[in-house]
Amino acid sequence: MNVVVVCLDSLRKDHVGVYGNDWIKTPNLDALAGDSMRFTRAYPESIPTICARRAVFTGKRTWPFRGWMPTPEEVNFSAGWQPMPEDQVSVAETLSDNGYRTALITDNYHYYKPSYNFQRGFDVFDFIRGQEMDKYRSGLSVPERKVESYTVPGNYELLVEKARQYLANVASRDGEEDYFSPKVFARAMDYLDTVAEGDGEPFFLVVDSFDPHEPWDPPQSYVDLYASGYAGREPTVPNYDTSDYLTGAQLERMKTLYSAEVTMADKWFGDFVNKMEDLGLMEDTLLLVFSDHGVALGEHGYTGKPFNVLWPEMTDIIYYVRHPEGKGAGETSDFYASTHDIAPTVLATLGVPQKEQMDGQDLTPVLEGGPPEEERPHFTLGYDEYSWCRDEDYAMFCVNDLSAPKLYDLRQDPEMKNNIAGENPDVVQRMYEDFIVADAGGEPPPLREEATERARA
Repeated sequence: MNVVVVCLDSLRKDHVGVYGNDWIKTPNLDALAGDSMRFTRAYPESIPTICARRAVFTGKRTWPFRGWMPTPEEVNFSAGWQPMPEDQVSVAETLSDNGYRTALITDNYHYYKPSYNFQRGFDVFDFIRGQEMDKYRSGLSVPERKVESYTVPGNYELLVEKARQYLANVASRDGEEDYFSPKVFARAMDYLDTVAEGDGEPFFLVVDSFDPHEPWDPPQSYVDLYASGYAGREPTVPNYDTSDYLTGAQLERMKTLYSAEVTMADKWFGDFVNKMEDLGLMEDTLLLVFSDHGVALGEHGYTGKPFNVLWPEMTDIIYYVRHPEGKGAGETSDFYASTHDIAPTVLATLGVPQKEQMDGQDLTPVLEGGPPEEERPHFTLGYDEYSWCRDEDYAMFCVNDLSAPKLYDLRQDPEMKNNIAGENPDVVQRMYEDFIVADAGGEPPPLREEATERARA
């Protein structure tokens, strides 16, 4: 049996039709639900990009980020943002040792920084250059008026420079095929052609599309699906902060651009799945599709991915498992599936022994209609020095020392709009101690100040 794992970075669950959205066009992700078990309460083990991928590749939680030692050049990145620990074995290494061809195809430039090691275990490590702030081409030649057209007044200088670098990287772009999610999935389709013509050895393929992560500049044909008539500078890069730098029209435009980017990624993902069908690979391939986190688009007064924005727009992710034998096809599960469950599920499906390090769960019992290996009556996750938790009744998040708590009654307020922490200190304290501290090993998760000071020393 083969395995394909697909990640769509920053894809919000509420922007996918089968998850309840009735206006954004995601026909291919919607169609996948008919052949898959779809998890309706899936969450990343931790946020953001690198933390989530460490969990995917190792099957082990990265939160609560103890012992984090940021590299000096990335000291301002979130806690837990670091390479895979050398004493942890990746799922790619494990499968390579068991006779699988392994490949990672991605435009996510964070994988490829000099101090990172996510290529471990992959026979093919295909990096599509130029996404976001990848130092691919010099930005000196980008006219200032072009940079201004991709930013709005009030964008932080870092975001202006992000736009400048991105515009330099894509200066030679021509048609839709030159955009990033098309390039990622086209390259992945090429790989499928290669293995289909090969000697029949099983393969493990990870396709990691940075889209629909910002910058948001999809082709006009996708933008026109959602709005027309906008005239002004494009809000392609959000501040990771409050949304009051945007006018109402700019915020709506940002939502339009993001939605269009989602639809473009869905289209090319669909082409990739169709290629698998055409080659007959769906008959013997386990397919897992997920997103690593979402992004704020003004719902609670924020844009981007600030550390303290742990509302559904940030935490709720898509999560599909398509088994070639049809296990769980067309069904849904409200089990708290997460990113660190991917590696154990893959290995168990293939009959490959799991590594002792793995603390995620094999989801195949759920696919088969039975109970999970271990019930999860609650779930916890972390983002920098903030922690989040939920059970059937409440969701709560706070700084790791329990300052600035926010509590929501999910039975009455599923969109988490009414913070009731002040009226319910007992619930806040209980969830903090019984969920966050307990899951963190009995001690509160660390604040980032100590690790940052070590890195700067």
